Amino acid sequence: MNLTSKREILKKIYEPVGLSLAYLNIPPNAITFFSIVAGALSAWAFYTHHVLTGATLLAISGLLDLADGIVARKNDQATKFGAVLDWLADKFIDGLVLGAVAVAYANPWVAIVLITVNMLHTFIKPVAYAEIGFSQREKGKIWDPLEGTGFFGRPETHLAIIIFAILERFICGAMTVGVYLITLLTTLSLLHRVYYLYRRFGRDFD
Repeated sequence: MNLTSKREILKKIYEPVGLSLAYLNIPPNAITFFSIVAGALSAWAFYTHHVLTGATLLAISGLLDLADGIVARKNDQATKFGAVLDWLADKFIDGLVLGAVAVAYANPWVAIVLITVNMLHTFIKPVAYAEIGFSQREKGKIWDPLEGTGFFGRPETHLAIIIFAILERFICGAMTVGVYLITLLTTLSLLHRVYYLYRRFGRDFD
């Protein structure tokens, strides 16, 4: 599963939200800020075992994260700082939410492993950009070979958390299973990316 590769299909779902916010002329960086707030509140809700509230806030945070880019492009307000801020916001939210979910429903050691592999799964991309390069930048978005590589990234993680949060309301312990499954799948997806880069560039010498 790689939801990122289905971006154009998924855009039909979240693009109307971005266009509505663009019409209201809300600054994209403000939308990013509200995304951070929603993500932080989601982490607290999960930590205090309010799973449906946490899932709802996480969905809102993700929707705002997708919308800020649409607003920036639609209103011609895209900046390099905004792109960096958006990236940092994503990782800040991921760290808080994953840490809160893992500590609340598993244990601190699982939280450490989950956050570590999740961050590496993302950080491998800018490292690849720096060391290998990338093909092009389209409308402020970098398109690269790793875009469709790895089967369990940020969208899949958030979707899994939301699904297991809903299941937790009916099946006690579902969130615990979800935490371990997300940790396993993220690790395997990271290894998939590493193996892909090794196959393509492992014999390239400076």
